[in-house]
Amino acid sequence: MVSANQLSKRVETAEGFLDILSGVNLEIKAGERVAIIGVSGSGKSTLLGLLAGLDSPTQGEVMLAGERLDLLDEDGRARVRAGQVGFVFQTFQLLPGLSALENVMLPLELAGQDGPESDARGLLTRVGLGERLAHYPRQLSGGEQQRVAIARAFAMKPAILFADEPTGNLDSTTGARVIDLLFDLNREQRTTLVLVTHDESLAARCERHIYLDAGRIVKGH
Repeated sequence: MVSANQLSKRVETAEGFLDILSGVNLEIKAGERVAIIGVSGSGKSTLLGLLAGLDSPTQGEVMLAGERLDLLDEDGRARVRAGQVGFVFQTFQLLPGLSALENVMLPLELAGQDGPESDARGLLTRVGLGERLAHYPRQLSGGEQQRVAIARAFAMKPAILFADEPTGNLDSTTGARVIDLLFDLNREQRTTLVLVTHDESLAARCERHIYLDAGRIVKGH
């Protein structure tokens, strides 16, 4: 489903060049649930962004669903993402001017899908927000916003879901409920899951672990 070969990312700072990732090799098969683990600053989110085609590498190859992302421009990577990928971020990334229902409908509408409202209503009901369809993000708690984000992520039935610290802005009880929901939907839709986290208990729910330290894989593959 996704692979990296000698993947590196270097950025320029005021002090000179900084290597965020160096020579990363990995392969994730369809249907796997994989946790990418490391302390803050280890390169986890950068790796996820490269694997998902949100950014381009300085060196190396990235394959996603049979496409060489590193050979594509931003429009090309967006095309691949639109057909294959769902995202759940720490910061929810909901559009503040849209209701919960409209946020979930948006990717379906952009894809030209028939009956987007019915599908979006069904997903929001599935995540326990059937009574909050008309509410805007500012009217929802953090846990409710993340449930809207999860419903939106699964709306297109993605082949692969990337989740970047999905409980990072939630208290432990709310975070546990959100993660239960994420894994339940993942199981129902048989989606490949790539989960970035520093939480070992959360990572334990994935079958495979990849440990990053200072931009290099130190355990896993």
